[in-house]
Amino acid sequence: MPIEYAKRDGVAYITLNNPAKANILDKDTSDAISEAWIDVWEDSDIRCAIVTGKGDRHFCGGHNLQPRPDLTAEDREYLRTKRIFWPLAGTVHGQKTGLDGRMGDHYPRIWKPVIAAINGWAAGAGLYMLLTSTDIRIASAENARFKFGLLTQGWVGNGPGPAMLAKQLRYVDAMKILLTDEAFDAREALRVGLINEVVPHADLMARAEAMARHIVTLPPAAVRMMKEFIVRFRELPDDQAWHVQNLMNHLLIQVTTDGEEGRQAFNEKRPPIFTGKLRRRGEAWPDWSDDDAKRLDEAYRSGEY
Repeated sequence: MPIEYAKRDGVAYITLNNPAKANILDKDTSDAISEAWIDVWEDSDIRCAIVTGKGDRHFCGGHNLQPRPDLTAEDREYLRTKRIFWPLAGTVHGQKTGLDGRMGDHYPRIWKPVIAAINGWAAGAGLYMLLTSTDIRIASAENARFKFGLLTQGWVGNGPGPAMLAKQLRYVDAMKILLTDEAFDAREALRVGLINEVVPHADLMARAEAMARHIVTLPPAAVRMMKEFIVRFRELPDDQAWHVQNLMNHLLIQVTTDGEEGRQAFNEKRPPIFTGKLRRRGEAWPDWSDDDAKRLDEAYRSGEY
């Protein structure tokens, strides 16, 4: 199997499973991981995902750069040129779009949290996957290494990695990575803010699972909407982003049971039980008496509600 895919107690585990070939994203692996991302998105019982690679050498060594044997160099040049002007429907620059319709099928953006357990090399498209599809990144102190491998191939790349790197890191750090195209280790990745934590290799999956288990205890609809809010709206002007945030928050309070559960549990001094269940649309509010209207107006103006 090109990937191992398992689900346990609200967590999905995606493991690239071709260590003999650096866990590369060949066609079979890309198709399989695309199907796994769709299942993570659609399975309402899954609240978090962990993605890693098999073995202790490679998280993902990139795309398979071997062309089909029946294509000549002239054929490849023609097809690459055609992809610029006539990309197929349902693709981004000739690559199949993922479930969110914006990124590639094997490194999409999904609204559930994704934790990367970086067990070895993340190179080329493996680094793209970290930048596009993962939110929390934990790296093996002994084995994790990072490299784009673009300029040393004589190109700037077909994927979204360089732009996303520049958005996620400081300009000077992103440019050093891109312009030198040198490999760097987990300690440097932590310094520049590419990853969150560095742990001993033996503790890598345990740390990722501990974080995933904590996320599973949180309200799933609110977690999903928090990620969507940041990804979609973080670059809006502050006042506009705040407006969208308030609308999302109102939806959570009005149409999910979790919207009130956190506050009730706090007031009752008990742990909250978040289920993600949706509530029905209810009756219209009654016509208030003058006294009730005055009382509610006073409470509204005070902000104490």
